[in-house]
Amino acid sequence: MQTEERQARLEEYLRRVEFASLEELAEHVDISVSTVRRDLTALEEGGTIRRTHGGARIVQPKSDEFVFRRRDTREVEEKEAIGRTCAEMVRPDQSVILDAGTTVYHVASRLGEKKPHILTNSLPVANLFASSSLVEVVLSGGVLYPRLGVLVGPLTVGAFSEMHADVAIMGGSGITEEGIYNSHALLIDIQKAMIRAARKVVFCLDHTKFGRKSMSFVCGLGSIDCVVTDEKAPEDLVEVLRRQGIEVIRAESGAPKAASL
Repeated sequence: MQTEERQARLEEYLRRVEFASLEELAEHVDISVSTVRRDLTALEEGGTIRRTHGGARIVQPKSDEFVFRRRDTREVEEKEAIGRTCAEMVRPDQSVILDAGTTVYHVASRLGEKKPHILTNSLPVANLFASSSLVEVVLSGGVLYPRLGVLVGPLTVGAFSEMHADVAIMGGSGITEEGIYNSHALLIDIQKAMIRAARKVVFCLDHTKFGRKSMSFVCGLGSIDCVVTDEKAPEDLVEVLRRQGIEVIRAESGAPKAASL
């Protein structure tokens, strides 16, 4: 593949997703990370992209629409089922940390009647309850990450470091026998602070995340209490999680009813 074609594909991909890690870009174009770095340097000199820690972002997005909404068009049925099942596990009046994942958003959309105390760095989650008189929402401080609708940075990490919650409900881009991964490097320290702040940690992951590694390691399996997934999750990895003492809930009819969180 010629240099011009590689760079055009990298730029086109970043225009679609706005931000991507070096590893994600390398996989998309089927080149090495070192080649991605060289191509990104050339694109940055041309003014179309900006290098970030561990990745790159487009300088001038095509629209102001949250990338979050476009990401939420994938595995919608599975996310809906996971969201419904996980929300059923939350007890009334619990304090709940919700991260910025699209599957977690489906959990949030079903929590209103539980009257939870929600702690989040997600603007889409906070907006769900903007007019609600039943749900108390604490929105962390931080810098707004463009179009993803999420607050990031030291202020966000510091906010969650000072909080305590009954449960943290979180998402990720991959889970293996080693633990949880996330493709967005800016979210890693925030998720680690969320985990430390919660009495119980739940990850909501559809089947496409199983057996998948991405750029940044979030935590080992020992930090997880429960995984809520769908029926397509591979049985071999599900059994590995269960042998580690992790409760795995399949969000479909016929699955055993999960205990409350």
